[in-house]
Amino acid sequence: MNAADLGLPVDVPSTALFTDQYELTMLRAALAAGTAERRSVFEVFTRRLPEGRRYGVLAGVGRVLDAVENFRFDPAVLEFLRERSIVDGPTLEWLSRYRFTGDIWGYPEGEVYFPGSPVLRVEGSFAECVLLETVILSILNHDSAIAAAASRMSAVAGGRALIEMGARRTHELAAVAASRAAYVGGFDSTSDLAAGFRYGIPTVGTSAHAFTLLHDSEKDAFRAQVETLGRGTTLLVDTYDVAEAVRTAVEVAGPELGAVRIDSGDLLLVAHRVRAQLDELGARDTRIVVTSDLDEYAIASLAAAPVDAYGVGTQLVTGSGHPTCSMVYKLVARAASADPKAPLVPVAKKSLGGKASVGGRKWAARRTDATGVAEAEVVGTGPVPADLADRQLLVRLVENGQVVGREPLEAARNRHIAARAGLPMSAVQLSRGEPVLPTEYA
Repeated sequence: MNAADLGLPVDVPSTALFTDQYELTMLRAALAAGTAERRSVFEVFTRRLPEGRRYGVLAGVGRVLDAVENFRFDPAVLEFLRERSIVDGPTLEWLSRYRFTGDIWGYPEGEVYFPGSPVLRVEGSFAECVLLETVILSILNHDSAIAAAASRMSAVAGGRALIEMGARRTHELAAVAASRAAYVGGFDSTSDLAAGFRYGIPTVGTSAHAFTLLHDSEKDAFRAQVETLGRGTTLLVDTYDVAEAVRTAVEVAGPELGAVRIDSGDLLLVAHRVRAQLDELGARDTRIVVTSDLDEYAIASLAAAPVDAYGVGTQLVTGSGHPTCSMVYKLVARAASADPKAPLVPVAKKSLGGKASVGGRKWAARRTDATGVAEAEVVGTGPVPADLADRQLLVRLVENGQVVGREPLEAARNRHIAARAGLPMSAVQLSRGEPVLPTEYA
């Protein structure tokens, strides 16, 4: 069974209103002016990475493809637009037939990106492309921010397991998307069952402090959990006294106890003490899981601790201080008429304050050195140089309105691991610095 095909409650029947009103008012005016059908090219990119970040991680591409397929104006939506007088009759008629029929190219999900990287290119008539701006940006900005935070955490985790457990710290639907993005960025599992059902991500979870507090004693709580879930379960040991809880946990479950979880205190110190105590009690194979407001810096500080897994919530689902990537969706080329053979003319915003854009339909490639390590992100509008022809980054995602680039989530996760490994070693440093690759315009 493919859960993604079931149409679950975490989905919506239509994405058409996941948009800003001015997309529709622009459409209305363009239809009236006779410019709506001009062939156009929009590109998604960011002008800068969040402060101190060395690379970005593209996530949400699969969700964008779903959103484009589900962008439909059903009767109830059209009636809402009519009642509010947001658009006129001719525009309502046009919207009732809306289907995206153009092409979309982009970096494949899990790939890394840099300032100016054209991570998504949407081509078609102005009318059909402009409507997709907000929903595309809302998905890519959110998911890529989570994936970037996840990537930084997985880079410093040293191969130790990472559990996403931030569902209670964000919107219920955002939590599902966050779990998916975290998995792309290197996390191993999630506590969110909706994410497991929707995307097939491994799920984990045992008990909270409330379960211990429910029982007359900690021993009673541990016994109930072990008898129900087996000796391989994870027991939470910091409700009262950690040392006493560890002793009780091993007494109840024996040396076969799967793991203990620590959720408070000086995690570095407590982890060392718990490891020593477990070993003394003969539970040498019992793992230690730590939680408690972790971020990439806290994870890095625990590198020398005897920790086997990290559970991360708030900092992960909020992008570890950077909840958006500041991606934009800009018109970079358009034809002078609705004639499909009319040549494209580069267009660009000229603005003060660092908000200018670069016109023209772009390609992107990553140049590497003699050892195969990336050394520059090259972006151009003309012919692709021969030495970069086999290093182009954009792939076709949608062709003539039909999705052709959908892939398993595991492919995006594996791609990210490979892409990050191909960057200079300084990419995973947590110290503040500039993007690890320069963006060159050809």
